Amino acid sequence: MTVRTEPMPKFLAGLSGRLPTLDRAAVLRWLRRRLAAALPPLVMLALLIGLWELLCRGGNAPLPAPSQVIADTWDLISDPFFDNGGTDKGLFWQITASLSRVAEGFLISAVVGISLGVLIGQSSLAFRGLDPIFQVLRTVPPLAWLPLSLAAFQAANPSAIFVIAITSVWPIILNTAVGIRNIPQDYRNVARVLRLSGPEFFFKIMLPASVPFMFTGLRIGIGLSWLAIVAAEMLIGGVGIGFFIWDAWNSSLISEIIVALIAVGIVGYILDRLIGALGNLVAGNVKS
Repeated sequence: MTVRTEPMPKFLAGLSGRLPTLDRAAVLRWLRRRLAAALPPLVMLALLIGLWELLCRGGNAPLPAPSQVIADTWDLISDPFFDNGGTDKGLFWQITASLSRVAEGFLISAVVGISLGVLIGQSSLAFRGLDPIFQVLRTVPPLAWLPLSLAAFQAANPSAIFVIAITSVWPIILNTAVGIRNIPQDYRNVARVLRLSGPEFFFKIMLPASVPFMFTGLRIGIGLSWLAIVAAEMLIGGVGIGFFIWDAWNSSLISEIIVALIAVGIVGYILDRLIGALGNLVAGNVKS
């Protein structure tokens, strides 16, 4: 008995040659790797939450148990977009306000930090003159800048942005400078032989060699920016996750503080991963 098969339509035949074949074994290997990477932190998280629940379940515990936190803050968790005016807003708006300040301050620190890092990395005279000053200023705690910035700007929002920028700029400067100073002398000699112009030397020699160092500084800087804004908002007030935490403390809403801290940690983790992914993308494009 012969089985008659219909010929594949021409448009499907042409398309099938372009579609990638699904390798089941490769998919399974990918899933195993992902599961192996995710399982240990999930197990540890479950153990920590279980221990927390056991230690804080009693009525005399100073902190609420996870089950109590969820019960107390379910309205806050389930509706992060509410807006009742003033500072009475959901977590989404609180975090968005903080992120907008972080974006402005971090952008300023990135531009200034990379520029100064290139300067002191490329010029020995600038390095000898500026590096001692930078080493002194970078040890000043973030909140120590806040009174000075309030006196200078006479407004809370620019003061917070200044604190973010001055806090996050130092690792960007220093890591960029290290990357520039680590450019092999052979590369510089080739640039002289080829008579590369300043922009050509920057984009063809300096940038590819220093991008990993720059983004190391940027990743440290974004973490410091997020840390600084949460601390600064506790003092300047207004809408923002930092003031939300402080206001919850003043109202003895410990469960809301815990939820806000978890949100702060998750956002900080995402910011770090985004800068890391951007660094990998830029490094790949520069090398290609």
